[in-house]
Amino acid sequence: MKIAVVGAGAIGGYVGGWLAAAGEDVTFIARGANLEAIRKNGMRVIGEDGLEMMPSTVAAHQNMAEAGPQDVVILAVKAHQVAAVAGNLHSLCNDATTIVTMQNGIPWWYFHKQGGPFDGRPIHAADPDGSIGRTIDPDRIVGSIVYPAAVLEAPGVVRVVEGKRFTLGEPDGSTSDRIQQVSAAFTRAGFKAPITSDIRGEIWLKVWGNLSFNPISALSHATLIDLLQFPLTRQLSIDMMREAELIANKLGVTFRVGIDKRIAGAEKVGAHKTSMLQDVEAGRAIELEALVGAIVELGRLTETPTPHIDAVYACASLLAKTLADQHGRLAVARI
Repeated sequence: MKIAVVGAGAIGGYVGGWLAAAGEDVTFIARGANLEAIRKNGMRVIGEDGLEMMPSTVAAHQNMAEAGPQDVVILAVKAHQVAAVAGNLHSLCNDATTIVTMQNGIPWWYFHKQGGPFDGRPIHAADPDGSIGRTIDPDRIVGSIVYPAAVLEAPGVVRVVEGKRFTLGEPDGSTSDRIQQVSAAFTRAGFKAPITSDIRGEIWLKVWGNLSFNPISALSHATLIDLLQFPLTRQLSIDMMREAELIANKLGVTFRVGIDKRIAGAEKVGAHKTSMLQDVEAGRAIELEALVGAIVELGRLTETPTPHIDAVYACASLLAKTLADQHGRLAVARI
């Protein structure tokens, strides 16, 4: 299977590296030092157990047109980076190409084939100017929920912190031939890739924690276990999650686990810095809108009060603006 991975960061590198090691024809779309490292040495993936996979038989391009049409495109850039690459994805597509989305948060295609009163409605927080919706055919999309945690330690080097599960789902809930083929490829590579008939329920289960854990960690510079074992931020997380659950319920989503179990799962990850905290420390833009802004938007849409989410969103938005205006980064240094 010809597979292009757009975005060779922590998750894209992990997925593409393992798929290549399993014999898939993998091409990375990358840039800068990461591109050069992959071209020179391949993609090095260090697993949870310390074992390394380093397939050298991978291609790497900056220009999508050089890669040509693929069977599957893994869209592994962060949510706020999708608009920048969306216009060129057609270069990777033939009539049957599947695009597997791996963004955290509420995706721009959330209401595509949803079938409810908001069917087809865009998510403005994820696609403010509508450019993503205009350039990516939603019928190509297979949703994926990313559960693993990983970090890009150096250009072309990914270290897996925890996890192998990527839940897959068609927007219309069907079990299509294409999603079965994607699941089979992931499974051959060593991932857990279950197919769900309720991808939106899985989206909410993941974002349920991310909408609180990520911005609170970015604001407090605390790891997952630290913010969840500190009583005040643990309670704040619970309050935000309760507000989000009300929104989800109004949209027809019922959570298959409770708040306590969702928090316990995050605690097991341990002293891990969330992706948003990593971005703040590195001076990168944070994926705030898809994770939190979209929840605020859906709260307004469903007429659901979200005071705790609104407050954290306001503070995190100002932090993001300050760092962008100052072209800076922020980290707690030991003295």
